[in-house]
Amino acid sequence: MAGDQTPRPAGEPDDTPSGAGQGWTALSYLIGGMLVWGFIGWLIDQWLDTGGVATGIGVVLGMAGGIILVIRRLGTPT
Repeated sequence: MAGDQTPRPAGEPDDTPSGAGQGWTALSYLIGGMLVWGFIGWLIDQWLDTGGVATGIGVVLGMAGGIILVIRRLGTPT
């Protein structure tokens, strides 16, 4: 019967969102990576007085990390 099915627990590693959820997940990974690593770069800029170079590097590294996370998390399902 339909009521005999056990619901699958949420939050498993292979639990990928569908539809618009994938887009919001990808966007949050990209923006989050840029903000976090950009902030770390800004802190290094303040510490070493490098004039914004470390902030730029941090933002680029954050974008790269966000893209890697998107590919790992939302890439083609196996």
